[in-house]
Amino acid sequence: MNSNEKMQPTIFVIFGGTGDLNARKLAPALYNLYLEGWLPKQFSIIGTGRTKLKDDEFRANLLKDINQFSRSGKVKSEQWDIFSKSLFYQASDLNDAETYKEFGVRIQQHETEWHTRANVIYYLAVAPNFFPIIAENLAKSKLTKDAERTRIVIEKPFGHDLESAKSLNQLLTRIFNERQIYRIDHYLGKETVQNIMAFRFANSILEPTWNRNYIDHVQISVTEQLGAGERAGYYDGSGALRDMIQNHLLQLLCIVAMEPPVSFSAEEVRNRKVDVMRAMRRFSPEDVRLSTVRGQYGGGWIEGKEVPGYRDELGSESNTETFAAVKFFVDNWRWQGVPFYLRTGKRMHQSASVITIQFKDVPHFMFPAAAADNISHNRLIISIQPEMSIRLQVQAKRPGLDMVLNTVDMVFDYKGTYTNQAPEAYETLLLDTMLGDQTLFMRGDQVEEAWDLIMPILNTWQNRKSLNFPNYSADSWGPESAEALIARDGFHWFTLPLNNKKKTA
Repeated sequence: MNSNEKMQPTIFVIFGGTGDLNARKLAPALYNLYLEGWLPKQFSIIGTGRTKLKDDEFRANLLKDINQFSRSGKVKSEQWDIFSKSLFYQASDLNDAETYKEFGVRIQQHETEWHTRANVIYYLAVAPNFFPIIAENLAKSKLTKDAERTRIVIEKPFGHDLESAKSLNQLLTRIFNERQIYRIDHYLGKETVQNIMAFRFANSILEPTWNRNYIDHVQISVTEQLGAGERAGYYDGSGALRDMIQNHLLQLLCIVAMEPPVSFSAEEVRNRKVDVMRAMRRFSPEDVRLSTVRGQYGGGWIEGKEVPGYRDELGSESNTETFAAVKFFVDNWRWQGVPFYLRTGKRMHQSASVITIQFKDVPHFMFPAAAADNISHNRLIISIQPEMSIRLQVQAKRPGLDMVLNTVDMVFDYKGTYTNQAPEAYETLLLDTMLGDQTLFMRGDQVEEAWDLIMPILNTWQNRKSLNFPNYSADSWGPESAEALIARDGFHWFTLPLNNKKKTA
């Protein structure tokens, strides 16, 4: 058990308490934090929604959810009995400012009972159109006046475009200080993603080669076997570029490309990420034509099961992309001329999130040509999911009397190295929110820079309807034009053979 002696009393108010995010992610994450001793001794979780429920009904619903989705398995009755005493429910109308005053009453009751002030975290696990409504009603009800103890957590998507992101930022910073705002991207809470910085900045052997002199190109691929399915209606207003590249993949790119921070403080790390975003080359209409690819999946078969195309799931002739590939450049001294290829898509052959850093060839190959039949480039491969590993591919002599080189893997595998189970991303991020650590959360200027970067692509795609959708079948690696995009530069998309083809979220 971890010591929670120094943890401040904390009250979570979860807007969307009866929703899918709370059921699948938040409640299981908070329960696991409780099991491992990371929650303060005095804590309260207040779920809220339009559905009228009693506290016991809310607790019973969460018990089912935690039993189904928690990494720690089914709960033990004695542990649940203690944890559930801190679970409460309050029905509310998010549009009615008067109902928010009831949260103030509940918070005051807890603080009176605990004989101390509490940190209050408002978690917005609701549709984006409610973000400004909730923030303004919290302010009207005087629930945001304590800047030292009040925090707000905003789920993605943060805006629909640059203007809406700016508008939301302006509203939030009128009510809250920037240090109170936690724009959450669950990808940054994943264990392997956090380890990229440790791997880069805690090992002196890497930094001399982490630049344009030694790195040929970088690939970041996040692919899913799942389709839009029942979410097709929501997804159609977003698409792959907004849903994945604008936030998740660009965040990964920033971690790979950032300069070494002076310290591990939140502002230092986030400053370096913003530096990357500002250095990224913006797109002209011609750049969009040459450096981007979009696609939409048709029907097909995945693991022996027939699956419908996107338009069949949606029930209309949509032009929304379910696949996007983009070639980016970071125009600074470290990365000038090094292409960063980002790719994401649904109904792909494999569910995987992989970062591949390919190094340049040796300047002079001294071995006989026959020795090189089975070698490939040196690569650093960071697998985020479904397996968690970091592997360095190098060349070595194959055992025998002749000189034959083979590519071999030097692997750091989480499962093989550690026996304890890695925490879920939301556990890390919720704990950081309680601790007031914003290192893994996006700052307002970084969000706006990301939107500014992709807006020319979005605008061009919206103004030019694709006439060949659907242009890739289920269980493929996307449209052929995506292969052409990277092949024009002499490369190919790298895929890591995985033993476990899990569907990932």
